Amino acid sequence: MNPSISKTNASAATLTKNRTEGSVVPTSGMCVTCVDGCIGMCEVGKSAYRGHEVIYPQPFGVITSAAEKHVPLSYANFNIMGTAAGAHGIEADSDKAIFPSVNLEVTIGHDKKIKFRYPWIIPGIGSTNVAKNNWEGLAIGSALAGTGLTIGENVVGMDPKSVFKKGRVVDTADLKRRVQLYKDNQRDGYGAIVVQANVEDSRLGVLEYAVEKLGVQCVEMKWGQGAKDIGGEVKIDDLKKAQTLYERGYIVLPDPTDPNVIAAFERGAFKEFERHSRVGMVTEEGFAQRVDELRKAGAKYIFLKTGAYRPADLARAVIFASRYKLDLLTVDGAGGGTGMSPWRMMNEWGVPPVELHTLTYQYFKRLADRGDYLPALAFAGGFAFEDQIFKGLAMGAPFVKMIGMARAPIAAAMVGKTIGNAIKSGEVPVYVARFGDSIEDIFVTATSLKRELGDAEFEKLPPGAIGLYTYYERLAQGLRQLMAGSRRFSLGLMSRNDLAALTRDAADISGIQHIMDVDQGEVERILG
Repeated sequence: MNPSISKTNASAATLTKNRTEGSVVPTSGMCVTCVDGCIGMCEVGKSAYRGHEVIYPQPFGVITSAAEKHVPLSYANFNIMGTAAGAHGIEADSDKAIFPSVNLEVTIGHDKKIKFRYPWIIPGIGSTNVAKNNWEGLAIGSALAGTGLTIGENVVGMDPKSVFKKGRVVDTADLKRRVQLYKDNQRDGYGAIVVQANVEDSRLGVLEYAVEKLGVQCVEMKWGQGAKDIGGEVKIDDLKKAQTLYERGYIVLPDPTDPNVIAAFERGAFKEFERHSRVGMVTEEGFAQRVDELRKAGAKYIFLKTGAYRPADLARAVIFASRYKLDLLTVDGAGGGTGMSPWRMMNEWGVPPVELHTLTYQYFKRLADRGDYLPALAFAGGFAFEDQIFKGLAMGAPFVKMIGMARAPIAAAMVGKTIGNAIKSGEVPVYVARFGDSIEDIFVTATSLKRELGDAEFEKLPPGAIGLYTYYERLAQGLRQLMAGSRRFSLGLMSRNDLAALTRDAADISGIQHIMDVDQGEVERILG
């Protein structure tokens, strides 16, 4: 194992480290000299006393996590190609072809009536504490920006105030709040709130409830837990809640109804239960039946999110989305994560984004060439900045309409919330205080937002929402600048030719031309 690719046995994600940090065995990640008497700071050592707890990123509830493995090929292996001549989508006039004129709006859906101001969506954050604790910022910020937001799995099952009759949900507190926060802040019909379901959600009738009782138009089926081929996990520090989840059909470890386990928990032998979801079992017959059920329940738009499974599963996702005329397919590359997923799995499982997205493009093109129906397509997997968004849109052009991001928007919302708390307490950190000591001074979009919304509405905004909105504003301007440099003035004009591969391996795998091969025909024509 090459240590520059996989980091083993010590990570900030599991709060572990090597005793001999400068001398580590490349294959195992263990210290070159493992000494009798060490207290066990590495992952092997910590596992000797905390066992399965060390499988997961920590501390749970206040972090998001993603893989730190250096995969051989990433979007950094590609550069964006600009040009000095012409313009697409606008008159080739230096006074008109300016970057603010780039149109970032996108429409999706079978009827093209879902419209986003920007080509990205948060593709699913569910029952984890980090999502719940930042939902105000995420929902209101996304709605104000006119982008999409997906409520992930297990929200209903985890809600202690949910009401069930005959095993089906009939009322909720958390899901209702999450949907309403978004809807109340939508502007001019832009954006969409999506409700997602896994195996347990489907059994509980979550999507039917969301459509019939909450007026949700967009629902999403999910294969596995996004980029990981497992069920979702959450840690529970309350015995009664663990027992409630067990009764609702979740896998809870250890068994919270076992008297021996109860006694061990009460004396402090362990402090948290684990709640696990089940893996799905995909069949075409079951998929077709579920789509039909959702349409009969009144769902206007049906999405599918799949992860970094093997190519045959990706092919299933593509052909099922085509045959059953879904509105959006999101394909999430390996390594991502927002909640508590096994750390080694996040690093070592699945197909990385560039390879997965390349295969998706190839499968979509095959269907397009024979005239099949194609849903809108979204790529996800570690996107955070405008250059990566550009590359993802170009890699999958003309099929990709949006980029999915979760960790970066959560980070922006968390930072906004933290700054708001600091302002309220009068303890703004020096790093931030150089910009001022008020919301209007620190957040660069605050003045324009206040003008658009009015003083009263602006004062109601949680700082987390302003943080997310401001981050999105940066992405939008940056993406417009890159697109103007490539002379693409609307998203539908982007092309795989807007990228160049920096290595022969990147070119061979992706089908994107190597930098030395770009424009060869045109060069010959110019040179005569």
